[in-house]
Amino acid sequence: MNFPKITRRRVLAGLGSVPLAAAAGTPVRHRPAPPAPPEPDGTRRTTLIRGADLVLTMDPALGDGTLGTLEDGVDVLLREGTIAAVGRRLGVPPGARVIDARGKLVLPGFVDLHNHLWQSSIRGGCADQDLNGWLSACNRAVLPKIHPADMYRFVHLAALDALQAGVTTVVDWVHAIPYDTSGRYVRALDDAGLRFVYAMTQSGADRHLIREVKKDFIDPLPLASAQVSVHAGMSDIKDLRQLHDLSRELDLMINSHVLEHRDDRKDEQIRALREVGAFGPRLLMNHAVHLTDDEIALTGDHDVRVAHCPLSNMRLASGIMPLPALHHRRVRAGLGHDGGTNDTSDMFALMKAAVGLQRARHEDAGIHPTIPAVLRMATLGGAECIGMADRVGSLTPGKRADVLVLDPGTLNFAPRYDWTSQIVLNGQPPNLSHVFVDGWLRKDRGELTGVDTARVVHEAERAAAHVRAA
Repeated sequence: MNFPKITRRRVLAGLGSVPLAAAAGTPVRHRPAPPAPPEPDGTRRTTLIRGADLVLTMDPALGDGTLGTLEDGVDVLLREGTIAAVGRRLGVPPGARVIDARGKLVLPGFVDLHNHLWQSSIRGGCADQDLNGWLSACNRAVLPKIHPADMYRFVHLAALDALQAGVTTVVDWVHAIPYDTSGRYVRALDDAGLRFVYAMTQSGADRHLIREVKKDFIDPLPLASAQVSVHAGMSDIKDLRQLHDLSRELDLMINSHVLEHRDDRKDEQIRALREVGAFGPRLLMNHAVHLTDDEIALTGDHDVRVAHCPLSNMRLASGIMPLPALHHRRVRAGLGHDGGTNDTSDMFALMKAAVGLQRARHEDAGIHPTIPAVLRMATLGGAECIGMADRVGSLTPGKRADVLVLDPGTLNFAPRYDWTSQIVLNGQPPNLSHVFVDGWLRKDRGELTGVDTARVVHEAERAAAHVRAA
């Protein structure tokens, strides 16, 4: 990432702030802000998040250590969808909403690098199966039965679940579905209010649909972008080559499942990706559990990015990604939920599993990922993997305002000992009191804004009944 060269003091001072050093070690006393007028429909309010006890900016130029940590009375100003300033005693712009963050934590929104949101339709399904059994009995069996209207219901439910869990950017790997169904899928994502990457696949013969879906449904949406998703393998190398050519034509990343199961070795997935010219920084590989040492080295040498899905890999008995070895080769990595095999959205559980699996395998409490490393993977690291680190992933002024406010004053989180570690080891989605996406307030005081949750659940149950009947 290339940020403008700017001094730490100037960035922290932001717009109308007092330099951080001026308030160091001094309690910050807040004056009550004048009440702001109600937020008109379609208007994005300027917001001052005031007096946070801990802010993890993910920008070392803003604070201490790799997480850019700031403590004691730190303000974050959101204006016109961007992070306008980070500092202490920022002025309250006229009409701004003020969120009292005293006693709370602030950090960037989570980036979910790999999901299949339609798979909320099969939550808990095929629980006694490994990957191959699950694909056969649940995944492939259910997808053809989903009507376009029901696709909207399943995706909307899962997208809102991700949002309430602090996911502000999701990469959704979408199977080959008809054009009309794609339209419903994209609308569900947009209606939920997430920033999303629609990673779509088709057969080589139907690849024109990818171009049409991008033009008609993705390009008009400010929070949407696209990738081309593929099935890597020598058996489908013709389709793979055609889809890779299309990705270059459209200037999009390639997104592929790679070596999730031991059986995937038979299809020579790495060889296929290399032969078509896809093995490079514009490739995101999901799972990457069964890489050899040579393939790990190649992944690092070619700057390929990877999505780690520990809960899904555990659920499907797929194995454990060699994350420390990939890290040693400086491979960029983030975290993914992976749809119906994670069964719900919980980035806190995902981070904890990513840390715990490696510690258990290596019997080493210092093995990668450490607590700071996994927090970075869940935010800025994920953004780096998909080429969005110039926009999201940290609280750097000028970036888009994807922000979480976390309340530690709960039975599962309190009392304070080491809040940074507690985010990973104790955090749960209900601890998130506020979620902002592009400056829009999507979760307020623990509740999704403008969402009739009971109706969303009811509609998903109706859709599930249709699938069962089919």
